[in-house]
Amino acid sequence: MGSKSFFSQTSNYHFSFYGYICSPKEELMYTLKINFEEKGQQPVIFENLEPGQTLLEICLKNDIELHHNCGGVCACTTCHLYIEKGMESVDEITDKEEDFIDRAVNPRLNSRLGCQSLLLDGDGEIEITLPDQTQFLGE
Repeated sequence: MGSKSFFSQTSNYHFSFYGYICSPKEELMYTLKINFEEKGQQPVIFENLEPGQTLLEICLKNDIELHHNCGGVCACTTCHLYIEKGMESVDEITDKEEDFIDRAVNPRLNSRLGCQSLLLDGDGEIEITLPDQTQFLGE
């Protein structure tokens, strides 16, 4: 019969059913690498990102310019981006999002809207490319 285990609510250690300390409790976090099509922009990497955030939210919290004319409610295409690695770590694309992506500038098979790309529970590495943001009016 296998031993059962549980996570202590008061510490960062994982205890077995018999009370022995087994291993530290792991925090599930993501690493995000952002590449830019805009000339002169160097890639950036953010670590220890919690699930439950959209790629748009992460960009904005970290002062990465990603347009979002509709306010992030899946009503435009200005937060369009390309997920190069880690597509399995974000919500599946909806029909509504797919319809908007069809209207985006240079859509590809790996196109997503940043406002709809929610990090799922888990961890891993994600790599995205942001289209040149100077293509939008006012730039």
